[in-house]
Amino acid sequence: MAEEAQAGPAASPPGGGSGPGPDAAPARGGVLISIGALLLGTLLAALDQTIVATALPTIVGDLGGIDHLSWVVTSYLLASTAVTPLWGKLGDQYGRKRLFQLAIVVFLTGSVLCGVAQDLGQLIGFRALQGAGGGGLIVLSMALVGDLVSPRERGRYQGLFGAVFGTMSVLGPLVGGVLTEHLSWRWVFYVNLPLGAVALVVIATVLRVPVRRTRHTIDYLGTLVVAGAASCLILVASLGGTTWNWLSPQITALAALAVVLIAVLVAVERRAEEPVLPLKLFGIRNFRLCAVIGFVVGFAMFGAMTYLPTYLQVVRGVSPTMAGVHLLPMVVGTLLASVGSGQIVSRTGSWRFFPLAGGAVTATGLLLLHRLELSSGDFAVSASLFVFGFGLGLVMQVIILIAQNAVTYEDLGVATSGVTFFRSIGASFGVAIFGAVFANLLTGRLDSALRGRQLPGGTSPESFQDDPRAVRGLPEQLREPVLQAYSSSITDVFLYGAPVALLAFLLALFFRPESLRKSVTAPEATETLVCNPVERSSRDEVARALSVLGSREGRHEIYVKITERAGYDLVPAASWLLLRLQRYGSAEPGLLAARTGVPQRLITEGARQVEERRLAVRAGLPLVLTPQGREAARRLARAREDSLAELLGDWWNDSRPRDLTALVGELNGELCGCDGERPQQGAPPRGVAQQSVSHSAAPGATRRGTR
Repeated sequence: MAEEAQAGPAASPPGGGSGPGPDAAPARGGVLISIGALLLGTLLAALDQTIVATALPTIVGDLGGIDHLSWVVTSYLLASTAVTPLWGKLGDQYGRKRLFQLAIVVFLTGSVLCGVAQDLGQLIGFRALQGAGGGGLIVLSMALVGDLVSPRERGRYQGLFGAVFGTMSVLGPLVGGVLTEHLSWRWVFYVNLPLGAVALVVIATVLRVPVRRTRHTIDYLGTLVVAGAASCLILVASLGGTTWNWLSPQITALAALAVVLIAVLVAVERRAEEPVLPLKLFGIRNFRLCAVIGFVVGFAMFGAMTYLPTYLQVVRGVSPTMAGVHLLPMVVGTLLASVGSGQIVSRTGSWRFFPLAGGAVTATGLLLLHRLELSSGDFAVSASLFVFGFGLGLVMQVIILIAQNAVTYEDLGVATSGVTFFRSIGASFGVAIFGAVFANLLTGRLDSALRGRQLPGGTSPESFQDDPRAVRGLPEQLREPVLQAYSSSITDVFLYGAPVALLAFLLALFFRPESLRKSVTAPEATETLVCNPVERSSRDEVARALSVLGSREGRHEIYVKITERAGYDLVPAASWLLLRLQRYGSAEPGLLAARTGVPQRLITEGARQVEERRLAVRAGLPLVLTPQGREAARRLARAREDSLAELLGDWWNDSRPRDLTALVGELNGELCGCDGERPQQGAPPRGVAQQSVSHSAAPGATRRGTR
């Protein structure tokens, strides 16, 4: 396997640091421009998950209907969640470039319509259309990276997408506040147009990807039933007790329809060839727990994030821009904890602490938010938000790793998409249920606060729900009780959310202790920071993880390791050079140093050693392998492959799928050299490699234990 045809990006240099990118030459042209356009499309989808939050109070002020405010967020989340699996599979069948362009057009059309919406109902509908496009932007951009670059470099480039998601998590509420305050809330949607147009033009003119069509049996019925059941349950949660009584015919009918659809879903998914929700995964305890905890995380995060700007702008009287600034401690806490927990798990393999701590800290953060009052200072608000965000971050990334570790290789992709799917559904429920609780509490408390008081002409308690900004125009003796009603209604929502967060802590107690495979200890930011489900194949997941882990190891230490594994006592640079001589047939050390960026002194040292030990000889200036050298290179390549296979743990067994064997062989080939770093030189004289050399084992080039 180690002797398979090898092509791909450069291995990291033996002296530390990284070599050039895989497709070093083309990447500086069309590939990098194409990656930039994909990043721009991803930025739009990531931004629109959070940019609306700080604009919501202003939107409600213009369009009215605070009791349905949650659906501005929920419709986007629900639509993007439902269509993400479809975008991924349709892209496989009909070409990802074409589908990515269609996703941009759908997203931009939804953005324009949101910007011109004249009432809340229109805005909710157009947000669903925008979400349908946004789901395609996320899943297809990540898939197109795999078409553009080799597996060896996939982790590096996909890391850029994780950085975009992290950045947009921080900047989204702030950008939304700035646009709302200085232009209009409509620019929260219009800002997508120039960015999307640039991405569309670049993709059309520059992106060149091979068309690899993969046939799928798409579970259209399962997708439709999932969306219908989730919509019915969310409607029950958001409309029950507000628009309609809990025992009204409408709520009863919706609840009954949800139950029927869930039963239909189970029947459909049992028969589906490629189900949206593979039921067999729910027989695995750790996966079940991860799915429910993921639901709780999405519930708490987006439920709180949607209503915190209303608290900040209405109760505390800050501008939309400053509301975005005030949310930064929560986002920073989430990022710090998510990245930190992922790094610790990657280095230690220990994970039990984090879901327990995450559930407990998140519940504590919600209780701290509940204790906020009209008189609370900025430090109290910021500290509460930081604690809440930190708790979310502790659990967000780790549950993905636990779920991936719990399944077989064949189910790796669907396990990842399953957990992220439940997190997305949880986010939709969180926004809707927080909204229903808030609207119920606010109606009663405004009535109590204003009962028997003389209101300004043309106003009523309902008018302060339709336009929260009107509260600031009240006389002081009326303003304070109204603000108190708003404050207690919002902070009590966090109290109701605390037991839900505590549920994550309790569920984490039941995790089955398992050692993590090394291949799942390379967390991916796009799997934790984005709200949409992740849709990737098992092969894509392993390729990304091994490329990240291979890059981490692809330095001085890995060549020490594989040299020892192969039974040699060569310097690392000598092993590095032997693998390249095997790959290229011949190489001139000086040209190789110039092409790869490896220090000349290291390559000179390695070249001297392989010549002294008769592992390579000169054919003019280039070096070529001797028979002993070819044997040494084969053993080193095998050792490199074995080091990759070790990362897969029990997935690498005698019954492993052929595509996993091929993937490891492909990655191994790329790590042993690539055409992108091949020195441009003449071919060696014919027969040079077969010149007479000693066939006795060179000193230090023998198998250990046989000297």
